[in-house]
Amino acid sequence: MTTTTFQMPSIRQTDRTAGVPMTRLVRVELRKLVDTRAGAWLLAAIALVTVAAVSIYLFASKASGLTFADFVYVTVLPQSVLLPVLGIMAVTTEWTQRTGLVTHTLEPRRGRVLAAKYAATGILGFLVVVLALAIAAVANVLGAAFLHGNGSWAYGIDGLRDTLLLQLLSLLQGLAVGTLLMNTAAAIVVYFALPGAVNLVFSMVDSLKNAAGWIDLGTSQTPLMDHSIAGVGWLHLLATTVWWILLPLVVGIWRLLHREIK
Repeated sequence: MTTTTFQMPSIRQTDRTAGVPMTRLVRVELRKLVDTRAGAWLLAAIALVTVAAVSIYLFASKASGLTFADFVYVTVLPQSVLLPVLGIMAVTTEWTQRTGLVTHTLEPRRGRVLAAKYAATGILGFLVVVLALAIAAVANVLGAAFLHGNGSWAYGIDGLRDTLLLQLLSLLQGLAVGTLLMNTAAAIVVYFALPGAVNLVFSMVDSLKNAAGWIDLGTSQTPLMDHSIAGVGWLHLLATTVWWILLPLVVGIWRLLHREIK
């Protein structure tokens, strides 16, 4: 007669159990951003507003202003407003709709889930910026061909750097506010209202204008839009990025990692 013995797996063996691959988590988060009604409408709105802004500028501007650099500038304005909303929704949707329990049951390590959300948002944000550059290029060709526009392609590495950096900071600000508040409506209101109020105060009070570059995010980011940033402007940008993006992001990540999931 033979007996069968059962051995419990050791702790070290269970620790080596493979988790959900990071690539799969990123794909899931991408689908959440695209497949949901709110995410799909937001992406469609970004594309439509960008096309509309470029089209209006194409027919309203003088021929001398129909250049690739000017068309890119036109695309930056609406996208810098709407892209942060994408970052907010990527983080807050599960907490607002209370689906986080399912997500974190399947993948208990919250840091990996949050990293996947950030990565998915960054991928979509990059694709949106590429789309904007493509729209600007098409508009420049059409302006030169049919409206006798300038048609200049002068833009340079500095222009591309400033555009990408501005959109990246806008997206990170949305992610920071969303991670900190974990509520879609509250995060959107705070994102638009608080920086606008601060900018209004600094623009109205003459004695504060000299300090605006160190505190007001809009003031420090303006040189990125016209590609005139240099010298102390980079220090202004670094300071406001710390106040408005890095600190809320760090506090938000800590809060999310320790918050009770209901």
